[in-house]
Amino acid sequence: MAKIGDAAPDFTLKNTDKINVSLSDYRGRSVILAFYPGAFTGVCDKEMCAFQDNLGNLNDAEAVVLGISVDSPWANAEFARKYGLEFTLLSDLDRKVVKSYDASFVGLGGIEGYVCANRVVIVIDKSGIIQYRWVAENPGVEPDYEAVVAFTSSL
Repeated sequence: MAKIGDAAPDFTLKNTDKINVSLSDYRGRSVILAFYPGAFTGVCDKEMCAFQDNLGNLNDAEAVVLGISVDSPWANAEFARKYGLEFTLLSDLDRKVVKSYDASFVGLGGIEGYVCANRVVIVIDKSGIIQYRWVAENPGVEPDYEAVVAFTSSL
């Protein structure tokens, strides 16, 4: 499990344009990994819009948001378009990143055996070390956005 104080496991995933994006591309900047169960699922919509609403403050802090789900690049692209999301959404189709960050949720929507991302927020500092980790008790719970932004801005 990736925990506070650990070096963040590097990864490479496809963005909405089906281009590879690696965590290491952002070395030297603080990174918020915002794992979400699925596009167009109510709470996820609110969560990604909340990060979008805080993007100016995060940009001022030289921080980036990477939204990660098991959705396809096409679904994520439509999700970003519908809500005007200006940060990168990544597709973890094989669920390796979700597993490496201990961010899996099994059985979303009562679908037995279905593995998706839980709602998890991880903040990685400019040196690539995990400094903050929040995990939802269940996918219906949202993070404290103000606390995440304040913490990230303090790095």
